[in-house]
Amino acid sequence: MDVHQALEARKSTRAFLERAVEREVIVRVLDAARHAPSGTNMQPWQVAVVTGAKKRELEQALETVFLRGDAVNPDYRYYPQHWAEPFKSRRKACGLQLYSALEIGKGERERQIDQWAANFRAFGAPVMLLFFMDGSLETGSFIDLGMFVQSVMLAATEEGLATCPQASLADYPQVIKRILGYPDETIMVCGMALGYEDRDAPVNGYRTPREEVDAFTRFFWE
Repeated sequence: MDVHQALEARKSTRAFLERAVEREVIVRVLDAARHAPSGTNMQPWQVAVVTGAKKRELEQALETVFLRGDAVNPDYRYYPQHWAEPFKSRRKACGLQLYSALEIGKGERERQIDQWAANFRAFGAPVMLLFFMDGSLETGSFIDLGMFVQSVMLAATEEGLATCPQASLADYPQVIKRILGYPDETIMVCGMALGYEDRDAPVNGYRTPREEVDAFTRFFWE
C-alpha cells in the first residue's frame, strides 16, 4: 500500500470486531509514526495505549460523568464557540450522515445520547490511544502532534487496522489523568479508537465528502 492508497482508505470507523490487536503491531505503528516532523525536533507527543481492564475502568468513568451531565472541561477549545459557514453546514451534514447510517431519527433523543456515549468507549475498539503533550508547550506543538496522529492513522491503515480520531475523549481530561496517573498540567489533546473494522456494521458504510482541490487552493503560478 502506498501513501496515496492509505490516505484514501483511511476513514473514521465506529464499529469494531472483538479481535485483539497484538502489542507488536501497535509498536510497529508507533515506530513508523515517530518519524513525523516537529518544530526544532521537539517531538512533543506522549501516547497512552489503553486496553483490557484499564480501558474498561476508564470508559466506565468517562461514561458515568457524561451520562450524569457533568460539564465538559477540556484542556483547550477544539471547536469554535460560534459556527460560521461553510463549517456549520459541513458539521450538520456530517452528523446527519452518521444518524442516517444508524437509522436514528431527529426526535430520538435517547438513542442519540447512547450513540454519543459510545465515543467514551472508543466505539468498542479493543484499543484506545490517548495523546498528550507537556503543559509548557505552545500552539505550534499542536500542529506537530496533529502530524504525528495522522502518521499513526496511516501506519495503522497499512497494518490492516481501522481508526477513529476522537476529540470527545479529551472532554474530561481530569478523569483520564487521574486514572492513568498523568500530571494535571499535562495537555490532553485527543484520543483514537484502534482495532479491526466490523465491515458488516451499517455505521461503517458511508464516507463523508471532501472538497475538490480547486475549492480550497489558490495557485500563484508564473
